[in-house]
Amino acid sequence: MAANTCNKFMMKNVPYYDRPRERLQREGASHLSDAELLAILLRTGWEQETAYQLAQRLLARFGDLHGVAQASQSELTELKGIGPVKAIELQAAFEIGRRLRQVSRKNTPSIRLPRDVADLMIPELAHLTQEHFVCLFLNTKNHVIGKQTIFVGSLDSSIVHPREVYKEAIRRSSASVICLHNHPSGDPTPSREDIAVTRTLREAGELVGITLLDHIIIGDGKYISLKEQGYM
Repeated sequence: MAANTCNKFMMKNVPYYDRPRERLQREGASHLSDAELLAILLRTGWEQETAYQLAQRLLARFGDLHGVAQASQSELTELKGIGPVKAIELQAAFEIGRRLRQVSRKNTPSIRLPRDVADLMIPELAHLTQEHFVCLFLNTKNHVIGKQTIFVGSLDSSIVHPREVYKEAIRRSSASVICLHNHPSGDPTPSREDIAVTRTLREAGELVGITLLDHIIIGDGKYISLKEQGYM
């Protein structure tokens, strides 16, 4: 029986919900394991393994994704089921990832002062007609590594729950967080609720080991840093 025919037969026996491509379509790439992502790149296995089983063996051979990415073409093709074409495609995919990281590092803003945050976010938040609560996630060098809108609506401590803020921070391996929200009135003066939310978030950050660096309120071309105002 030909390899492709055997592989298709084997994949028919894999439950629909366990197939990597279907899982990616249903749940998104971030929910897939390393082996599942590799299986999608490999596309097919061979007469004795599905692509997923081959991906698992690949990870076992080189230790993890980093090890696979560092493997040479000759090292990859030593594994049964990986020929020159598959090896080249894997190397190309990992090289794209490396180049994306380089571009990301070049374009990642560095935060030194509240003014840096304001310059970055005023164009995005100042014109909005509803309050948006946004978090910037930073690494140990204070480079922004991610941004997430946590909620839209009037600021309320029952809505801005620390769990939502720090869940995202942990997921992104953040060293610290800066929170922002806008005042559609244009006046960035903090309310009692703004101050209460800030203190709750700061205390929660201390518990999980992720520093809340600041909470900045954006108005009409203006901003107020609650850290500079002494509320943190």
